[in-house]
Amino acid sequence: MKLIKNICILLFAFMCYLSLPSQAVVVSANQLVEDALHYDGASIEYVGEVVGDIMARGEYVWLNVNDGSRAIGIWAEKKLVKNIEKTGSYNYIGDKVKVVGDFHRACPEHGGDLDIHAETISVIEEGHKIEHALNPTKIVVAIILLLAVLALIFLPRILKPSS
Repeated sequence: MKLIKNICILLFAFMCYLSLPSQAVVVSANQLVEDALHYDGASIEYVGEVVGDIMARGEYVWLNVNDGSRAIGIWAEKKLVKNIEKTGSYNYIGDKVKVVGDFHRACPEHGGDLDIHAETISVIEEGHKIEHALNPTKIVVAIILLLAVLALIFLPRILKPSS
């Protein structure tokens, strides 16, 4: 009788363990694209830099997150992106975010696009401005070319004999 009781307790504990929500799988953009069928519908965790514009669509937004190899479209509620301050561009490195959500290989809601429907988005590193250094060689070449153009314009007028 004690053995049956222990087996029942063990089975109950095992069933409780199985009913726990599964953790999101950490993936890269390359993994999602190359093995899209495997991850389709799965809860995933994706980390990368927010690039381009955050585009509002009613109570939702589209944003692109690039992990260094590719960008993936993220569909999220507006409230999830309120902490994102900088997006990547020529002059800025965008905020680095962790997105947890459901991956869709061919989302029926968005015309068959590959996307992630975000459940949570958290900023893990703030973006910053990029300082572009001036190249002294390019400055010298630009000045020489400017002087050459000015010489071509004005020298013929100066050297032209008066009649």
